[in-house]
Amino acid sequence: MPLTILTDSDVRFLLHSLNREDILALQHNLAEALHDYSTGTQETSGCCSANQPQRISIPSGNGQTTLFMPARTGTTTGVKIVTLASGPAPKPHTVSETSSVSSLTPSSPAPSVKPSMTSSQSTTPRGSLTLLDSAGTPLGFINAEELTAFRTALASTLIFSKRQRVHSITVFGAGKQAYWHIRLALILRGAEIHHINIINRSFTTTEPLMSEIYTSKDWTSLRNANDKLRFTVMSGEYRDYARLLKEHVRSADVIFMCTPATSPLFPAEHLTNSEGRKKGRYVSLIGSYKPHMIELHPDVLRQAVEPDHRHHHHKHAEKGGVVVVDSLEACLKEAGEVIQAGIGAEQLVEVGELVMVRKAAMKEIEMGGEGEQGLKRWLEGGNVIYKSVGLGIMDLCVGEDLVLMARDRGMGTTIDDF
Repeated sequence: MPLTILTDSDVRFLLHSLNREDILALQHNLAEALHDYSTGTQETSGCCSANQPQRISIPSGNGQTTLFMPARTGTTTGVKIVTLASGPAPKPHTVSETSSVSSLTPSSPAPSVKPSMTSSQSTTPRGSLTLLDSAGTPLGFINAEELTAFRTALASTLIFSKRQRVHSITVFGAGKQAYWHIRLALILRGAEIHHINIINRSFTTTEPLMSEIYTSKDWTSLRNANDKLRFTVMSGEYRDYARLLKEHVRSADVIFMCTPATSPLFPAEHLTNSEGRKKGRYVSLIGSYKPHMIELHPDVLRQAVEPDHRHHHHKHAEKGGVVVVDSLEACLKEAGEVIQAGIGAEQLVEVGELVMVRKAAMKEIEMGGEGEQGLKRWLEGGNVIYKSVGLGIMDLCVGEDLVLMARDRGMGTTIDDF
């Protein structure tokens, strides 16, 4: 059995070679795996949650945490080992005379910085993914840095792909997670996106991301996806930050939150008062992964599960709304937003139960709901909050596909007689 080794540069090159059809194929396979994770049994599916051990977290004395994430699919077994450094403490958003907001168009000059996203960002996971076939023979060894950000964005955009309106996107963060959320959004729906507002704690730390977008050949077609596409960059150092933050949050059709924050990134009232509730939004929370970490104010989640929302998309839900998660068990244990909002399992639904709309609709009908039309209306235009702490099965599913793609395209290093 050959062993394929993919370095970080191999993974990055391969991922940037993917077109929309490739991304859709990867999404389909991931959706199938997550559906089996949520609904399968040990007798019917290797991907079912019963076959997925909980990840192990080992803290170190230098503020870092190493995660061991074992998983199994129907064809592979493996483990991802990554080390994450805790993010810096959030800076207070004080008034400053220094302007740190910039509106950029495809014709704007790129920032004068190195055109690459480096591994020097303190919150970027570093590690590897090992893949074994059903007989236990090693088949892949992959650098996990780029893979982790990519598979997280791939899962996050499962619901994004179903949304009716994606004209305005607000992104919190400027690291690899933000990078891949923006890139996949443009690959999947670029012709429909008019505004991408990037909000970060510092304008300086956003420059590598913007340089990549505006100077790399990998982004040429994406940054010119349509004549209306504009990028805006804003940091907390800007004197009108509070006003513009509110505008960007309120105007957003989609909000991607990609930071290791330990306090809410904006006041709950931006989304919970009558003005904030006028439009439906898709809000994806992927940055926090510990109980004390939080990006979105708990009040927003509490409002989302209030009984009068009438979304019955989970077998445990009564008449209340739900928050979508990648794993009930993991999010109840690790997701700061869920824990601090006091949300229980009956108010959560796994994304794997929703991505197959027709199958999910049958369950909703059994619970007295509207069925497919009600479910589709909510997923496509309602207020949907998705919280992810990451699953090993995501890495395994995407990693296996990348190994097969790499072999087919002659990428990476393959040892035939390993």
